[in-house]
Amino acid sequence: MFSEDVLELAKTALQKARDKHAMITTAESCTGGLVSAALTAVSGSSDVFDRGFSTYSYKAKSSMLGVPQSILVEHGAVSEEVALLMAEGALAHSAADVSVSLTGIAGPGGGTAEKPVGTVCFACARIGAKTRTITHQFGDPGRPIVRMESVRVALRMLAEAFD
Repeated sequence: MFSEDVLELAKTALQKARDKHAMITTAESCTGGLVSAALTAVSGSSDVFDRGFSTYSYKAKSSMLGVPQSILVEHGAVSEEVALLMAEGALAHSAADVSVSLTGIAGPGGGTAEKPVGTVCFACARIGAKTRTITHQFGDPGRPIVRMESVRVALRMLAEAFD
C-alpha cells in the first residue's frame, strides 16, 4: 500500500518514539488518516502509536480536538493557526506525548489565490516543548501526490520531534 520510503519514514518515527518511551498521535484533515495508516502499516507500532484523529470537517476539528469555531472562521481550516491547535488538541485528547497534524487543499478544487491547491499546513506538538508549524506549497501535481507528499512531511516532523 505504501512505498518503501514512506514505510522507512514511519519506521524511523516509531523507533525514535520507542527509544524515548513516548506515544504518538495524529490529527489529519486532507490526508484522511494516511499518516496513521502509514504508522500502523509497521508491525509492532501499537507500542508507541496511541490513536489518530481524522478531522475533515470544521465540526470534527472543534468537537474532537477543541479547535474553536472562531479560529476556523477567522483563519480558515488551512492555516498554521488551525494546524497548531489540531496538534495540541490531539495531545490533550489522547495518551500521547507527541502529535503531528496537517490540514490542506489537496485539490483538484478548493484553492484560492491566497491558498492555492497544494497548500498544506503542518504542526508538531510535544509535551514540554514549543509547537512547531510549517506550510508547504506542493503545487498542483494531483490530489494523490499532494496527499502522499504530505504524509512524508508529517512523518519527518514526527521523527524530528525526538531529536
